[in-house]
Amino acid sequence: MAEYWTKRRLLAGASLLASAGVCTFAGRVRAADRSAGGRTGERIARVSAYPMVAPCRLEAGPYSRNIRMGGTLVEVETEDGLTGHGFTAITNSEVVAAAVKVAAPALKGADSFNREAVSDSLFHLLTPRGQTGHAQHAISAIDIALWDILGKRLEEPVWRLLGGARDRVPSYTTFGMAYMSRDELAAAAGYLAKAGRQRLKMVVAANAHGRVREGESIERILAEDAERIRAVREAVGPDVEIYIDGNHGLDEFQTRRFLERIAELDIAFFEEPISGNDVRRLADLRRVSPVAIAAGQNETHLRRFRDFIAEDAVDVLQFNTCICGGYTAALKVAALAGAFGVEIDNGGGYAEYNMHLHAGVANGGMVEWHLGAVAFGKVIYRNLPQLDGDRLPLPDAPGLGFSVDMDAVREYTIAD
Repeated sequence: MAEYWTKRRLLAGASLLASAGVCTFAGRVRAADRSAGGRTGERIARVSAYPMVAPCRLEAGPYSRNIRMGGTLVEVETEDGLTGHGFTAITNSEVVAAAVKVAAPALKGADSFNREAVSDSLFHLLTPRGQTGHAQHAISAIDIALWDILGKRLEEPVWRLLGGARDRVPSYTTFGMAYMSRDELAAAAGYLAKAGRQRLKMVVAANAHGRVREGESIERILAEDAERIRAVREAVGPDVEIYIDGNHGLDEFQTRRFLERIAELDIAFFEEPISGNDVRRLADLRRVSPVAIAAGQNETHLRRFRDFIAEDAVDVLQFNTCICGGYTAALKVAALAGAFGVEIDNGGGYAEYNMHLHAGVANGGMVEWHLGAVAFGKVIYRNLPQLDGDRLPLPDAPGLGFSVDMDAVREYTIAD
């Protein structure tokens, strides 16, 4: 049977159906293999989760700062000893790890090729009444690990299994953090622009809700943010694209007022300006906004992305494969966006995972080179891809194409 099911036939079948968002081919052929007495080593033997917080150093030319970043790494091992890794972040890592521990017994003995079946089973196990949040993060990391295993099994990079549309992807660099001063923002932005980064993103309205509760004026907060953007624009000139990220910090009225303040600064898109990604309010805003509206990095259900599109609420869907359900779900979101002509980009960082999706599908967009996430990656990974100007080349190595430093992972895993 091994000679009959050659690697090339498996790869062709997996790539064809993955591009359509239906990834059951490999599972069916392996089931047929077993019914004839074939290999069983591809079954899942072990699933482990490592919730981490690690010290790292954010660097942007003349600016640097010691920070702490976290996330949850998931390791899946098959009966024949092949391992895959997945990751998720931007939530409580210990809760995600607990969800993985709940899922682990149900996954033992499952076929690692059957990613669609595993994803569906986990959805019903961990979100039985359509819950969102931590459980979906766990599903995302497990799914990514299974795709990593598939790539290693077939000796192909994941981006080729997802469709192989291109071998490098465009990026934008998130550098402008809330803790940086105007002068620090300007200096970092100027350095990055000279280094070939022509798309830069910065945070606005940082923790606006909490600051207003403590007595600050929202008008003063936004007035200062407008000046911070102006400092960056003056540092980089007219040709560099500037993106801003509200991190759900404002309501629709506040966002409209802020857009009036920054009208002449030529903003390329405003990411998640409205609290809770309120679909109807985003749609109202988009109808009058002079700036493109982007959202979706923390969304976890396909129906939410459907609603963004159906309500004409966004110009750009920014789903993150580490959050939305892994590659199995991300393929469906990408197909949905493609059917309605809505652009897709990666929001929420972790380009080393999201680059595979955006290189795989024909309508792939930009990945986010988030300097905080990049700093974290340097601590726990080896052989990560590096930017060439604003473009990120995809690896030729099997699976995700980089390795995990498990000694570092264990060192920074949060103790029970």
